[in-house]
Amino acid sequence: MTPPVDPSSDADAPLQDTSLPALDISLFDVPDLARLSARTPSLHPARILLLYGSLRARSYSRLLTFEAARLLQAMGAEVRIFHASGLPLPDDADESHPKVQELRQLATWSEGMVWCSPERHGAMTGVMKSQIDWIPLNAGAVRPTQGKTLAVMQVSGGSQSFNAVNQMRVLGRWMRMLTIPNQSSVAKAFAEFDDEGRMKPSAYYDRVVDVMEELMKFTLLTRDLGPYLVDRYSERKESAEALSRRVNQRGL
Repeated sequence: MTPPVDPSSDADAPLQDTSLPALDISLFDVPDLARLSARTPSLHPARILLLYGSLRARSYSRLLTFEAARLLQAMGAEVRIFHASGLPLPDDADESHPKVQELRQLATWSEGMVWCSPERHGAMTGVMKSQIDWIPLNAGAVRPTQGKTLAVMQVSGGSQSFNAVNQMRVLGRWMRMLTIPNQSSVAKAFAEFDDEGRMKPSAYYDRVVDVMEELMKFTLLTRDLGPYLVDRYSERKESAEALSRRVNQRGL
């Protein structure tokens, strides 16, 4: 019987073998510091799309979105707010529907996004999820969201919660977005806005300022580098294999 190997006896032994037999070396890319600096950085204002998740007449997610948009404009951004009224449920209309086309064009235009949803039944609203579901992961050769920045916010009718922002973070990752670390959750939102719909001074408001500052910094830092930051070995390999199959089929 072979005695068991004590891993502590030679912990670095596996690293002495530097071969990578499972790797396609022709598609392997060593991250290059020089490519992480844009040679000709974009000079136009950062393009930020804001989505909110309630259609109520006095929607606190919409009011919070408006406050975020004002802050972004003050920081030099060009902002667009998508109003979801009239947007059909996913799969209940063709993608040629005017509201779907409007949303998709704005998603393509944007360099960063803000998603703001109420928390309803412990989750983001269906209005919020429907908007995200209508934005495709792929649109021909274009990925409308990949490599773009994202900030998430929520409003609650009761005590502070993070269920909606946590869900939106999962979706942002699934949409291959660069979701910033900071976030905003406004508890008892009905008490945080005045009769004119403006947010009152508070720690909640200060956090919204923090989040928008961070979003702008991350957007300006990464918008010219998005394609390189999210370029993946596995996708290069898949594309190479697809190209090989296509070429071989033509040769038959």
